[in-house]
Amino acid sequence: MKLYSSTFAPNPRRVTMFIAEKGIEGIETVMIDLGADEHRGAAFLAVNPLGRVPALELDEGRVLCETRAICSYLEGLHPAPNLMGEGFDEHAFIEMADRRVEMHLFAGIANAVRHCHPGLASLEKPQFPEFGASQGEKMRDAARWLDGELSRHAYVAGERFTVADITAFCALEFGRGLMKFRPGAEGMTHLQEWRDRIAARPTASRP
Repeated sequence: MKLYSSTFAPNPRRVTMFIAEKGIEGIETVMIDLGADEHRGAAFLAVNPLGRVPALELDEGRVLCETRAICSYLEGLHPAPNLMGEGFDEHAFIEMADRRVEMHLFAGIANAVRHCHPGLASLEKPQFPEFGASQGEKMRDAARWLDGELSRHAYVAGERFTVADITAFCALEFGRGLMKFRPGAEGMTHLQEWRDRIAARPTASRP
């Protein structure tokens, strides 16, 4: 298999962290330079016509896109360690947590960065700074919600590490780098403690 990825983008990082947590080996990585517009070039558009990373090219030639779909496929190929739930009940609650984090925290951070950071002006045309600023505030509402969740259990979806932790961690790291967002500095002590604990995992280091 071949994974099309990019160095600083948060969605590819979710997949690479998922792969590392699974201990999956043998997937070739092809880096796409977003700053050089490689994702808009003919070669990559032949892989994913939407021009987005990550994309996973399967051995038989089909291409699977979208982060959650790629992780689901890899979970099916490599069931252990389980990151998406054992049985329909746990699976549903992990998916709920992951989707909440993705829609409210991850998307808010991504929109704030894409519309406010001058370094991403070439990727987001046009930028809408007022929209980005409002997304930055809404993202903090989601972060405060997650801080409350983490006051009651050790991980995002409960008492064990799952794909929801990967999504939340990669979102926070994107915000940490480009928004200078530090949960602890804004009173979210549980979220900060969780972030620091996840950051200590070997799989959390940038590939």
